Amino acid sequence: MKHRIVVLGAGYAGANAAGRLAKRLHPADVEIDLVNADPEFVERVRMHQLAAGQELKTRALADVFAGTGVRVVPARVTAIDVDRKVVDIDAADGRREITYDTLVYALGSAAADCGVPGVAEHAHDIAGKQSALRVRERLAGLGAGATVLVVGAGLTGIEAATEVAEARPDLEVALVARGGLGDWLSAKAQQHLRKAFDRLGITVHEHTDIARVEPTGAVTIDGRTIPARMTLWTAGFAVHPIAAATTLRVSATGQIVVDDTMRSVSHPDVYAVGDAALAPGANGEPLRMSCASGVPSAYHAADAIAARLTGRKIPGNAIGYTAQCISLGRRDAVVQWVTPDDQPKPSAVTGRAAARVKEFICKSAAWSVSHPTSMLPSRRRHITATEPIRALTA
Repeated sequence: MKHRIVVLGAGYAGANAAGRLAKRLHPADVEIDLVNADPEFVERVRMHQLAAGQELKTRALADVFAGTGVRVVPARVTAIDVDRKVVDIDAADGRREITYDTLVYALGSAAADCGVPGVAEHAHDIAGKQSALRVRERLAGLGAGATVLVVGAGLTGIEAATEVAEARPDLEVALVARGGLGDWLSAKAQQHLRKAFDRLGITVHEHTDIARVEPTGAVTIDGRTIPARMTLWTAGFAVHPIAAATTLRVSATGQIVVDDTMRSVSHPDVYAVGDAALAPGANGEPLRMSCASGVPSAYHAADAIAARLTGRKIPGNAIGYTAQCISLGRRDAVVQWVTPDDQPKPSAVTGRAAARVKEFICKSAAWSVSHPTSMLPSRRRHITATEPIRALTA
């Protein structure tokens, strides 16, 4: 009987994990199912572009994985029973169960309202394709002079604010930052960031917390009202609640707690990658939610699974960071070089050169998904353990 691997989620992490497993394990010994609600791969790092009115390249997952040995299952995951090793899915042909021997959980994250009243009712987000398309439609309906308020000044907020301001110079764009604008960046990067915001005419409300969101704007903790025809919420992300509803050990954030091989500390036949995992980084601190964490964690989990099943040495965890790349519209960006534990170095690339670097990285990430068995030579090894499940716990 073949060892059945089920991968849940086909974002950067899940799609790369499935492709890597197909390269590492012989198809005579394994079946790999990739379950995803959207039949297409979504370039999540480009959602600010989609929201601002740009067209993105479409990639059907069925075409991407054709001939790789990975079976794409278009369906929504509704529940998981990790003790019975069963996943409940809702597909076009109805609801059903699928079983697994090894599970790779990569359901990612969505926008979080952070408990702020009015966010769900009156704010928009760009955490996914459908929400980004709703923002796109809403922006298209705004007339000249309307104010768009972006709440949250992390990477997503900065990219959203600058993209909208560049695409719609007739709008008044404002950004709310809990701290200082880009205050985690080097002095060089911060200076360039402020120049870009000035160039694009973006108003910044620094050191500001939002108490609630209303139909006509947002109210700060100190009682000030920031008017807006549209509020875009980018102040945080939360993982899918499915994992927390199982017997898996999860963190207070709902992320699956994993070891250095991305394997669940409570259920050795479950691996978690990307945003869904609470995984140790270079300095022992958890990896941040990002594509920069998702892809290497997917590769590492796939290699660990393959090693355990084929009786080979498990590779060490070398996941670390190199840079933080921030788009500032289509022709400007900041590439902040960082240490492996994500601390900024004094050096940064800015301007058009940085925009080219950022675009190259985005295209490379999408290419790795679109060519799942092209990266590195394929070594499809046979499973050597007579009892694969027992091998996983070794």
